[in-house]
Amino acid sequence: MQKQQVVELDKKYFMPVFSRYQLVLSHGDGSYVYDTDGKRYIDFLAGIAVNVLGHGHPGLVKAVCEQAGKLIHCSNLYYTEPQVQLIKKLAELSGMDKVFIANSGAEANEGAMKLARKYGKMQSPDKYEIVTAEHSFHGRTLATLTATGQPKYQEGYEPLPGGFRYVPFNDKAALKAVVSAKTCAVMIEPVQGEGGIHVPIDDYLQYARELCDQYGAMLIFDEIQSGMGRTGSFLACQGYGVKPDIITLAKGLAGGVPIGAFLATEKAAAAFAPGDHGSTFGGNPLACAAALAVLDAIEQEGLMENAAAVGEYLIGKMKVLQQKYPALIKEVRGKGLMVGAELTRPGREVVDLCMEQGAIINCTAGNVLRFVPPLNATRGQVDEVVTIVDAVLGKWQ
Repeated sequence: MQKQQVVELDKKYFMPVFSRYQLVLSHGDGSYVYDTDGKRYIDFLAGIAVNVLGHGHPGLVKAVCEQAGKLIHCSNLYYTEPQVQLIKKLAELSGMDKVFIANSGAEANEGAMKLARKYGKMQSPDKYEIVTAEHSFHGRTLATLTATGQPKYQEGYEPLPGGFRYVPFNDKAALKAVVSAKTCAVMIEPVQGEGGIHVPIDDYLQYARELCDQYGAMLIFDEIQSGMGRTGSFLACQGYGVKPDIITLAKGLAGGVPIGAFLATEKAAAAFAPGDHGSTFGGNPLACAAALAVLDAIEQEGLMENAAAVGEYLIGKMKVLQQKYPALIKEVRGKGLMVGAELTRPGREVVDLCMEQGAIINCTAGNVLRFVPPLNATRGQVDEVVTIVDAVLGKWQ
């Protein structure tokens, strides 16, 4: 099909919810993707932190193909080997005790909030409030967009589910002021993604842990974007030495195959009983086999260590650009290969021009350039992207 045919069919049949770029992608190889005209782009967005192994990773392709030839789906009324292998692996890597496999990040967060609410209700009928951070992002279902501390995602969907409260991220005093005996959970992204790549101050996550302990509330870490080794440890919270009661994962978990998960301590998970939660497709053998291949590659190829080292290199290179363009780049921040450069101007045009030059990044929070490449990205590929960003920013110098 010609590019224009694809665009026109999408416009005719797809619901108008995406502001798509005029780009039709055909295939990928490692950290590169190609459009239908054959042009190559270096991909430092990775499906928004999804393609953690890049594109066409042999181990992932092999696992998906082999499992597809065996068993793609069966009901959760029955056991499958890939599912039990995956939940065991996730429990070991996370330090959690119990795992539920879902299909997406929003589903994982829905399950986490259900579990926290059920736990709270078992303590007291009034223990139902969930505290989240401003500028957070937890999903687009009614409950998860309500948990999301950004009114722009909530407008038009009122009345929203009740029982949510919001506080500024990194503000310990504000958190202390709202957490109470009514709080069943505090839900935080250890590193905020959609909100503009915000890293926690040194003791913020630990303070949240202490408040939850004080009031008997669950601490939920939404690691959907920050997890899977992206910040240099399997979970971002592990890098800060803080253990929550519930963790959510998705995005990079299966390297592009749809999957999500929420993980919990034995104490938290005990609130659920048979029939309290479920999924038709969650934990299907195909997705679980893909996730196992991703986890194996992350460990065997040293991708957590690579994310830490190459991420530090990327932050350093972007800080050099900040010194070169102080009127354009306000701040460079991040952890591992989860990096943001806050601009003093809207970022969409910068992203568009970078794409024209062959680099895919994106803009979040209106003016933050976001870099979330595959975890096997190299220093040379960082140089390639930064060179393009440099050339684009030079247009405003």
